[in-house]
This record gives sequence, C-alpha cells and structure tokens, in this order.
Amino acid sequence: MPATIASIETLLVDLPTIRPHKLSMATMACQTLVLVRLRDSDGLEGLGEATTIGGLSYGPESPESIKCNIDAYLAPLLIGQSTANLNALRARMQRHVKANGFAKSALETALLDLQGKRLGLSVAELLGGARQTHLPVLWTLASGDTQRDIDEAFQRLDDRRHCDFKLKIGANGVDDDVRHVSAIKAAVGERAGIRVDVNQAWDEATAVRGIAALEDAGIALVEQPTPARQHAGLVRLAERFIVPMLADEAVNDAIDGFNLAASGFSGAFALKIAKAGGPLGALELASVAQAAGIGLYGGTMLEGTIGTTAALHAWATLAPMAWGTEMFGPLLLKDDIVVEPLHYHEFGVELPKGPGLGVTLDEDKLAFYRRKDD
Repeated sequence: MPATIASIETLLVDLPTIRPHKLSMATMACQTLVLVRLRDSDGLEGLGEATTIGGLSYGPESPESIKCNIDAYLAPLLIGQSTANLNALRARMQRHVKANGFAKSALETALLDLQGKRLGLSVAELLGGARQTHLPVLWTLASGDTQRDIDEAFQRLDDRRHCDFKLKIGANGVDDDVRHVSAIKAAVGERAGIRVDVNQAWDEATAVRGIAALEDAGIALVEQPTPARQHAGLVRLAERFIVPMLADEAVNDAIDGFNLAASGFSGAFALKIAKAGGPLGALELASVAQAAGIGLYGGTMLEGTIGTTAALHAWATLAPMAWGTEMFGPLLLKDDIVVEPLHYHEFGVELPKGPGLGVTLDEDKLAFYRRKDD
C-alpha cells in the first residue's frame, strides 16, 4: 500500500533580522516564516516554508492568512491522499483553491522533501538533476544610508561572499534615489555589479527620468520600476532603454510569462517559487522564458533556510542564470531554525546534499522562535 498523507501542521516562526531592511513598501526588522510539517502514514516528514514581506504590504497573502488557508482549506484536500503522485496533488489543490500560491508552494515543497526522503534522492534529482551545485548569490544593500551601504559592499567583497549588489529604492524621491545609487556605483567601480529594485514605486513618467539617470550611472539592471499590472508600460520601458528591465511582481507563473513575452517584453524574469505556487511552477515559467529568449534571475521572498533551499534545488536544475540569484534570505536573519545552515562562500552558496531538501530542523530553536499563540 502506498503511503498517505497523515497530518499537516503549520507554525508561525518570527526571526529577527540583522538590521532594518528598507523596501519601498515596508521596513523589516523581523521576518515571519510559515513552516509546514507534512507527515505520512509511515512516519516520514516533509518540510515546507511560505514567507512573504511586510505582512500584506507586498501582496495578498500574509503569514497569518497562509497558515489559516492551509489549515482550513488546503490541508483537508490533501490528508488521506497518496503521497506517490505529486502532479495529482497539485491538480487537486489547483482545482479546489484559487490563487494562494505561497501556501501551495509550501505544501509542494513539503511533498517534494517527503518524496526525496522516501526514495533517497535530493529534490534537485526529483526535478531532473542538478546542473550546478554552487550558485552565485548577490546581496541587497538596503540600510538606506549611502556610506553604510558602501562600507557593507566592500566588506562583502573582501569576504568573497558577494560580488553583485541590489539596491532597494523607491521610498524616497527619484533624485535622492539616483544620487544614492550613483554614489555607491562610483565607489565600487568595476569591482561589483550594481542593480536596483524599485518595487513598483514609480509611474511611467518618473521611471523614464529615473532610468535614464541610472543608465548613465552604469546600473546593470532595473527591477520592476512600475506597478505590476501595467504590462504595456513595462514593455515600453524595456524598448526605450539599453539597461534591461527585470519583471518581478508583473510575472508570477507561466501564463504571466507567456503574456508578457507575447506583448514584446525583453529583459529578464524573476523566478520565485512562492509566486509560481511551488518549484514546479517556477520551472514551468523558466521554460517559457527560455523559449522567448528572456533572461532568468533566481528571486527570493526573503525566505529562511527551508524556503531558500527549495528554490536552490529548482535553480540548480537550470543552466546558469543570466542574472544569477538573490538567495541570501538566511543571511538577513540573526538566527536559524535548522541544524546545518547553508554554506555561503566564493560569491555563492552550496546546494545542500542528502535526500529531500537536505535540511534538518533544530527543534530547540524552533520551539524558541515559534509564535506561541498560533
């Protein structure tokens, strides 16, 4: 008899950040992870994670709603079902629950982890096999203070931990943001690539003015300068400037990717397993991008180690991405809830070894950081 899903437990885990992380829509001093522990009838456990940014300031799913919707709607659909057919379980979730990609991603990750442990295979092997085991990782400079960001960049370069940097802008006036970014690029020179993430903060006219100045300053990439649903404006910006545009919030899954590519967009897509409803959905989007000649970037929702590792297993199955990855989420946190943290070195991160995700929970740390009223 094949194993069935016996129980699904969700926990809210609050982890402090190493410094305030300033975005256009929120400033973070704590990150809340939604941890999923999925157990089968043979006693095996699969781990998953859903994480978003700033409660509801980033998107329509909050940590609390993710937990609630898994508990009330998604878990009852899965409990009692065979663990052997992930495609059937994905289809069941899609058929009965609309949207809720973050919640579905956590469950899909837990099912992949469980299946990997059962078969003695890594998640990357379940997804076809790793083409790379050391993936490049950039660092986000988001203190909001120019000199502090410059000092931080040089420290990361000297430590050989990161050699590309992203700056979060959009919370201040465009002229102030351009001065901030230009000063950092001038300071690091050719030692590092600099790109910006506007997090949808500009209208198209402001974007034209800001991007022109950023292009002159030598910025390599501009991420989501305008609101997510304004696809036509993003296409116009991509056509107007030499510096590439990176679509993030504008592209969640393969359907979004196809529509944006068909409208004439060129540049790059930010893959995120949470936006796409899981690692498999993110890889479907990657296939659309590759067919359209659009570059790829491994994005993060600032997940902890479990969510970050799930994404790394997916990215490892792809050819090296044109724009690398930003899988630095665990480095932004003061502590971790796993026994063995990810190994960051030589401007990148190692893909964990072992069955499933290759990650083991630290039960004491989990007990300390879990939200007690969940």
